[in-house]
Amino acid sequence: MRQSKEMTDQPAPDPVPRMVDHIGFAVADYERSKAFYARALEPLGVTLVMEFGGAAAAFGKSGRPSFFVEGHGEPVRGRLHIALRAETRAQVDAFHAAALEAGGTDNGAPGVRAAYHPDYYGAYVLDPDGNNIEAVCHDAE
Repeated sequence: MRQSKEMTDQPAPDPVPRMVDHIGFAVADYERSKAFYARALEPLGVTLVMEFGGAAAAFGKSGRPSFFVEGHGEPVRGRLHIALRAETRAQVDAFHAAALEAGGTDNGAPGVRAAYHPDYYGAYVLDPDGNNIEAVCHDAE
């Protein structure tokens, strides 16, 4: 099959489909978690975009919320794992450093995880509730 010039000049589709629109979960200490995520997510370009009555904080990019922490309800039992997309490896490094400075616990220093694929570059921290929060970049160096 021949492709037109317009088709070949288009960027390749994202190899990692985005299936989830937003996520929210309850935390044990709302103010502590809100402060942690405000600092930890900033290097990824994710900021606090809205807050609901001091009981839910919505983080996102470009004013669009996609990541919520909630003060009501029971925190997740067991360990929740959430991987957040970084645009660059430097953002992964900055996320890891900021999360540790914000009180997170190291759960895997920034580095290539070739078991997933050759360009998988991730870093892991445990948030104040022990959830495994990851930043990952899928691009080559």
